[in-house]
Amino acid sequence: MKFSSFLTTAALFSQSAVAHYKFPALIVDGTPTPDFKYVRFNTNNINPILDLNSIDLRCNEGGLASGPQTETAVVQAGSTVGFTLSNSISHIGPLLVYMAKAPGDPSSFDAAGDVWFKIHEWGADFSSGSINWPELGLMSYTFQLPPSLPDGSYLLRIEHIGVHNAANPNSAQFFVNCAQVQVTGGGNGNPGPLVAIPGLYNNEDPGIHFNNYYPPPTSYIIPGPPVWFE
Repeated sequence: MKFSSFLTTAALFSQSAVAHYKFPALIVDGTPTPDFKYVRFNTNNINPILDLNSIDLRCNEGGLASGPQTETAVVQAGSTVGFTLSNSISHIGPLLVYMAKAPGDPSSFDAAGDVWFKIHEWGADFSSGSINWPELGLMSYTFQLPPSLPDGSYLLRIEHIGVHNAANPNSAQFFVNCAQVQVTGGGNGNPGPLVAIPGLYNNEDPGIHFNNYYPPPTSYIIPGPPVWFE
């Protein structure tokens, strides 16, 4: 019985680990780039961030230290870019994309303070009359950079918030990676509102402390600031 219980626990742990994921590669001009060439390497493999007050929420565990070893991709304002996934998304929850403008070389930029702005978000779909999470099963995700985004160096941050256990307090899971990009061909937009990471979320935000099960939800509020897109 003890051996059987051990096998069951090991199997559940293995399934839980496989259900996790990271975003290892940037997609530019429709083509995935090599893993961690332009994406800052994270040291916690496919595990999520759980602490909303941790600086690891910014670019994942190890994501601030790995900047100097990361190259910077040239991307066009208004173009479609994206990220690959190491494993398919298996948890319900929204996808969000943030950017932070670096004062110089993005490899040394720690993106502290009110420097982040949201450029994209994708959440639950209620068009069928019941909740649907269309991101499940994705192996890559693409989105458009704002056409009026000013030229310069940026951190480009993707985040998936797993809310499958979020009916329990402090149980949302944050899967995060940051890429380094140099934006060209941009405009004179004024990105905002600017927020700090950590600091932009609260454990009681309705999109973070969220019950997907009963009573059946009739809405989902994506957390964080509004999307900037000019």
